[in-house]
Amino acid sequence: MIKWFKRRRAERDAASESDRPGAPGNVSEGEPLEDLPPEPRDTWEEELEPSEEWDEISPETDGEQEGWSPAYEGEVQSAGPKRWGGRVRERLRKTRERLVYRLDRLFAGRKQLDEDVIEELEEILITSDLGIRTTQRLLQHVTEGIRRQELKDAEVLRQRLREDIRSLLSLEAPPWDFESHRPFVILAVGVNGVGKTTTVGKLAHRLKQEGRSVMLVAADTFRAAAVEQLILWGQRTQVPVVHQKSGSDPSAVAFDAIDAAVARGVDVVLLDTAGRMHTKANLMEELKKIQRVISRKLPGAPHEILLVLDATTGQNALSQARQFKEGVGVTGIILTKLDGTAKGGIVTAICEETGVPVRFIGIGEHVDDLRPFDADEFSRALF
Repeated sequence: MIKWFKRRRAERDAASESDRPGAPGNVSEGEPLEDLPPEPRDTWEEELEPSEEWDEISPETDGEQEGWSPAYEGEVQSAGPKRWGGRVRERLRKTRERLVYRLDRLFAGRKQLDEDVIEELEEILITSDLGIRTTQRLLQHVTEGIRRQELKDAEVLRQRLREDIRSLLSLEAPPWDFESHRPFVILAVGVNGVGKTTTVGKLAHRLKQEGRSVMLVAADTFRAAAVEQLILWGQRTQVPVVHQKSGSDPSAVAFDAIDAAVARGVDVVLLDTAGRMHTKANLMEELKKIQRVISRKLPGAPHEILLVLDATTGQNALSQARQFKEGVGVTGIILTKLDGTAKGGIVTAICEETGVPVRFIGIGEHVDDLRPFDADEFSRALF
C-alpha cells in the first residue's frame, strides 16, 4: 500500500513538472509566436476612416475581450453536416414528449374514439402551450371529424392534428428582396434576455455564407457589454461593426450606420437594439424613434423588423408578440432556445393569433443552429 502511494505521488510530480511554463507542449506568456499565421486582413479597415461621431470595428481587431468564455467561442463552430430534419426532431424532444407522448397515453387501449376524449385532449393541448384560441380551433376540427366518423383511431387523429398545425404554421413569408433594396435593413427587437445579439450574429454569419456583404450595428447602447458582445461576433464572422460608446443615442448610431452602408454599397445592415419590456410605453417609443430616423435616412427602411422571442417563456412570448406587432409593426419572428424547452407548441399559437410568419428558429448553441423555419418539417418533427 505504501509503495502504491509513493508511485502515485511520483506520477503527480511528473505531471506538474510538464505543466510548468516553458515545458514541452506549452507556450508560456511572453514567448514569441512566430509560427502562428498572421490574422487575415479585411478591406473594411483600409476603406473606412472613422469619424469623431462614430467608430467601426473591423473584424480583425486584435486581442480578446475580457469576460468571454471558451463556451461562447464554441457557438460559432459548425455543428456538423447532420440532416436538418433529424436535428429538428432531436431538439424538439422535450416538446414532443409533452404533447405526443401524452396523446399516446390518452388513446392507449381505446378501440374507438368518441367525444369523451375531447375534454382530456383540450387539457393536453392547452398545457402544451398551444394557447386557448388555437386549441379551440383544433378541437373544433377534431369534434367534427369524430361526429362524421372520419377519425376512427388514434393514428388518424394524430395525422389530422399534424395537418391542422402545419396549416396554422404555413403563413406566407415573402423572400427578402436584396436586389431592390440595397442596403437591405433588418431591425432586431425584443425584450431582455431572449438572445437578440447572439441571433443577430448568427444571422450575419448565415447571410455572409450566402455571399452577401453584411454590416452589424450596435444600437444597444444601454446594456453593459452589449457592444463588446457584438464586436466579438463581428470578429468571429469577419463582419464590420458600427458602434459608439455606451450610453450614446441609439438613433444616432443607426443614422451613421445607414450613411456608411449606403456609401460603401453594403448588401445587408443588421441592427441590434436594446431589450425593452413590451409593457413600457416609453421604451417602445424609443424603438419607434429609431425606425423614424432610419426611414428618413433611407426611405422604405427598415425593410424587415424581426422580433426575437424566447420559446422557454411560453405564453409570455405570445404576449410579447402581440405588443411588439402593435407597437412597431413586426414583420417576422425568430424563436430561440427551442432545444431547451417543452413549450415549443407556442410557435403554433403565435402564428395563429398574430398572423406574423416565423422566419427562423434557434435549436442550439452552434452558429448553424439558426435555421429557416419550415412548417412541414417542424410539424413532422413535432409528431
